[in-house]
Amino acid sequence: MLYVIIGEDVADSLERRMSVRPEHLERLRKLQDEGRLLLAGPFPAIDSPDPGDAGFSGSLIVVEFESLEAARAWADSDPYVTAGVYKKVSVKPFKRVFPE
Repeated sequence: MLYVIIGEDVADSLERRMSVRPEHLERLRKLQDEGRLLLAGPFPAIDSPDPGDAGFSGSLIVVEFESLEAARAWADSDPYVTAGVYKKVSVKPFKRVFPE
Protein backbone atom coordinates (compact mmCIF):
# COMPACT_ATOMS: atom_id res chain seq x y z
CA MET A 1 0.00 0.00 0.00
CA LEU A 2 1.06 3.58 -0.55
CA TYR A 3 1.71 5.95 2.34
CA VAL A 4 2.21 9.71 2.53
CA ILE A 5 4.89 10.93 4.89
CA ILE A 6 4.84 14.64 5.69
CA GLY A 7 7.63 16.13 7.78
CA GLU A 8 7.30 19.64 9.19
CA ASP A 9 10.59 21.45 9.85
CA VAL A 10 11.55 23.25 13.01
CA ALA A 11 12.32 26.97 12.61
CA ASP A 12 15.69 27.75 11.03
CA SER A 13 16.25 24.13 10.00
CA LEU A 14 18.38 24.75 6.89
CA GLU A 15 21.80 24.14 8.46
CA ARG A 16 20.67 20.94 10.18
CA ARG A 17 18.83 19.83 7.06
CA MET A 18 21.89 20.26 4.85
CA SER A 19 24.18 18.49 7.33
CA VAL A 20 22.23 15.20 7.10
CA ARG A 21 20.81 15.56 3.58
CA PRO A 22 23.19 12.98 2.00
CA GLU A 23 22.00 10.29 4.45
CA HIS A 24 18.35 11.28 3.91
CA LEU A 25 18.73 11.09 0.13
CA GLU A 26 20.51 7.73 0.31
CA ARG A 27 17.52 6.23 2.11
CA LEU A 28 15.21 7.62 -0.57
CA ARG A 29 17.45 6.27 -3.36
CA LYS A 30 17.23 2.82 -1.81
CA LEU A 31 13.43 2.98 -1.93
CA GLN A 32 13.62 4.25 -5.51
CA ASP A 33 15.94 1.39 -6.51
CA GLU A 34 13.44 -1.04 -4.98
CA GLY A 35 10.63 0.53 -7.08
CA ARG A 36 8.73 1.71 -3.99
CA LEU A 37 9.21 5.49 -4.16
CA LEU A 38 6.51 7.39 -6.04
CA LEU A 39 7.42 10.98 -5.15
CA ALA A 40 9.63 12.90 -2.73
CA GLY A 41 10.73 16.48 -2.21
CA PRO A 42 10.85 19.50 0.09
CA PHE A 43 8.45 22.40 0.58
CA PRO A 44 10.32 25.68 -0.10
CA ALA A 45 9.70 28.19 2.70
CA ILE A 46 9.02 30.88 0.08
CA ASP A 47 7.37 30.84 -3.34
CA SER A 48 10.51 29.86 -5.23
CA PRO A 49 12.02 26.59 -6.47
CA ASP A 50 15.34 27.76 -4.97
CA PRO A 51 14.53 29.41 -1.62
CA GLY A 52 18.15 30.12 -0.72
CA ASP A 53 18.62 31.11 2.91
CA ALA A 54 14.84 30.97 3.49
CA GLY A 55 15.20 27.20 3.44
CA PHE A 56 12.35 24.74 3.59
CA SER A 57 9.28 24.23 5.75
CA GLY A 58 9.07 20.45 5.41
CA SER A 59 8.99 17.50 3.05
CA LEU A 60 6.58 15.15 1.29
CA ILE A 61 7.26 11.50 0.50
CA VAL A 62 4.85 9.08 -1.20
CA VAL A 63 6.12 5.52 -0.84
CA GLU A 64 4.99 1.92 -0.79
CA PHE A 65 5.32 -0.14 2.40
CA GLU A 66 3.82 -3.42 3.55
CA SER A 67 2.03 -1.74 6.47
CA LEU A 68 1.38 1.54 8.24
CA GLU A 69 3.63 0.37 11.07
CA ALA A 70 6.50 -0.23 8.62
CA ALA A 71 5.99 3.22 7.07
CA ARG A 72 6.01 4.85 10.51
CA ALA A 73 9.13 2.96 11.57
CA TRP A 74 10.94 4.03 8.40
CA ALA A 75 9.86 7.66 8.87
CA ASP A 76 10.85 7.69 12.55
CA SER A 77 14.39 6.56 11.73
CA ASP A 78 14.99 9.17 9.01
CA PRO A 79 18.07 11.37 9.54
CA TYR A 80 15.86 14.46 9.40
CA VAL A 81 14.03 13.11 12.46
CA THR A 82 17.10 11.99 14.39
CA ALA A 83 18.95 15.27 13.66
CA GLY A 84 16.00 17.41 14.78
CA VAL A 85 15.12 18.87 11.36
CA TYR A 86 11.48 17.80 11.66
CA LYS A 87 9.32 18.93 14.57
CA LYS A 88 6.44 16.72 13.45
CA VAL A 89 6.01 13.75 11.10
CA SER A 90 2.64 12.48 9.85
CA VAL A 91 2.23 9.12 8.13
CA LYS A 92 -1.06 8.32 6.41
CA PRO A 93 -2.32 5.60 4.07
CA PHE A 94 -2.78 6.92 0.53
CA LYS A 95 -4.96 5.71 -2.34
CA ARG A 96 -3.64 6.77 -5.73
CA VAL A 97 -6.35 7.69 -8.23
CA PHE A 98 -4.45 9.79 -10.80
CA PRO A 99 -2.46 9.51 -12.89
CA GLU A 100 -3.86 6.12 -13.85
